[in-house]
Amino acid sequence: MSISILVTNDDGVHSEGLHFLANFLKKLGKVCIVAPDKEKSAASHSLTLIHPLRVVKISKNVFSVDGTPTDCVIYAVRGLLKNKRPDLVVAGINKGANLGDDITYSGTVSAAMEGALLGIPSVSFSMVGRKDYCFDAAEDIVVNICSKVLKNGLPKDTLLNVNIPNLPKEQLGGIMITRQGKRIYRDTIVKKQDPRGNNYYWIGGEEPIFEQNKNTDFYAIQKNMVSVTPLHLDLTDEDALKVLKKWKL
Repeated sequence: MSISILVTNDDGVHSEGLHFLANFLKKLGKVCIVAPDKEKSAASHSLTLIHPLRVVKISKNVFSVDGTPTDCVIYAVRGLLKNKRPDLVVAGINKGANLGDDITYSGTVSAAMEGALLGIPSVSFSMVGRKDYCFDAAEDIVVNICSKVLKNGLPKDTLLNVNIPNLPKEQLGGIMITRQGKRIYRDTIVKKQDPRGNNYYWIGGEEPIFEQNKNTDFYAIQKNMVSVTPLHLDLTDEDALKVLKKWKL
């Protein structure tokens, strides 16, 4: 039986990174794209409950959904592909990093999270850059990691978050298995006024920095290496659990 792979993202169904990813994965199996009809960056793990979803078939095995990345995965697995569940869910390639605490905002990572919640091995891919993305340099990385996941599976309730430096293939420094790093955000609220005198606000500020710790996703990117971070769906803080039990609530 052929391998079935679901591909999605949060940059939208027309994003260049999505179609590079899908073409890479065709080496491993049959690919179906189900992605948001427009950009849904920072949608996190949001789910559409207040209105129905509209789905448009764009071409063979390519569908757009007027919802979030999470909506796309649920629709594909529970609806479109219900007679042949995907063997793998892959999200990306995201335009920009998903490092450290950014994963809590990321629609790309959340799409892979939804796949894991549905019991399907899942991986998210992001390219760390701002423009002129070297998506073609990611082919060997995507095929290598996804083929390993298909062969070996992943631990229960675990997904992989992969970040790739935006560099030509020959400048990449290999793959590092990492832990989630820590962002230091420097957000500010910028107040503006429209022509009618009404206030509106932008969330802005300086570029976030990060804690300088070895073996983190940030550290790998600093070394021009690909970061592969296993994430677990159980967010329980085991150390805090022990502390709270002493409170005798």
